[in-house]
Amino acid sequence: MADPKDLRAAYSAAGVNVAAGDALVERIKPLAAATTRPGVTDSLGGFAALFDPAAAGHADSFLVAATDGVGTKLRLAIDLGTHDTVGIDLVAMCVNDLLAQGAEPLFFLDYFATGKLDVETATSVVGGIARGCKDAGCALIGGETAEMPGLYQNDDYDLAGFVVGAVPRNRVLPRKTDMEAGDTLIGIASSGAHSNGYSLIRRLAETKGWDLASPFGETTLGKALMTPTIIYSAAVRALLSAIPHDVRGFAHITGGGITGNVPRMLPPHLVAHIRRNDIPPHPVMTFLATESGLSAPEMEATFNCGVGMVACVSASATDAAIEAITSTGQTAVPIGSLEMRDEASPACTIA
Repeated sequence: MADPKDLRAAYSAAGVNVAAGDALVERIKPLAAATTRPGVTDSLGGFAALFDPAAAGHADSFLVAATDGVGTKLRLAIDLGTHDTVGIDLVAMCVNDLLAQGAEPLFFLDYFATGKLDVETATSVVGGIARGCKDAGCALIGGETAEMPGLYQNDDYDLAGFVVGAVPRNRVLPRKTDMEAGDTLIGIASSGAHSNGYSLIRRLAETKGWDLASPFGETTLGKALMTPTIIYSAAVRALLSAIPHDVRGFAHITGGGITGNVPRMLPPHLVAHIRRNDIPPHPVMTFLATESGLSAPEMEATFNCGVGMVACVSASATDAAIEAITSTGQTAVPIGSLEMRDEASPACTIA
């Protein structure tokens, strides 16, 4: 039988550092432990993780799952050496989709793949994931680290995330049958480009020769573009707690922009009319519109344009909804309403 030390040496010679992987697991255990919540029944390091929905108050609820990545924002993160925030982006992109169904995020798992494992970089990434999980109120209960030389170049890495939540059977969103003409659309502000449109952003940076270290407001352009995606758990929880029967639905504004995502929560007989001048302006969006030369409709079909989440509530509950959301520190303003739709009109118009 081969000596295990010889096997490890051979594996290392092939480009896989087993010791680094072991060291990473030890580094991230306390990060994951800090995200624990009711329902967690096992510790990091086993073959699979266990979670008890009943202990989390969901003995009779639908399970809801979502998965996503960070996209080519990772390329910018790697080039800038900014690894501590993309984990927040990863959690946000998954959790915000879950929130749009009215679900409570329960637990999260991550997948980190790289060509050559750097323990410091990976720990920084997972640290961001842990912070995102704490903000979302879910537990980081497991994940996978894969070192794959020959598939990824040097220090390049990729991320994927998986979140599972639960929602009581009678509180699933959107409630399309309750939506009616006159319902209010509330825009909850974004922190910037979030994690969408970065292939275009990187192309603009290259062709226009942007200096990412140049001043941009109170920060630099690079840091402004790397601002992590907002996790809307607190805002959604506050809204559902304050006016549970008046919340009709949510739209997470990701790829496809405002016009591509708002219709996903609507029934076919209603159209979302959004007032362009009421959308909260954001300096990054203004900069991207100027640099790209995209028209307003093109921007609204590509970027979030300053709105990371749209809530649909009954008209009578508009003020209460704004108060609930802003109590969590988020910016929220009415940006439109629902109206009856004819067959020829699009599901979302902005004017």
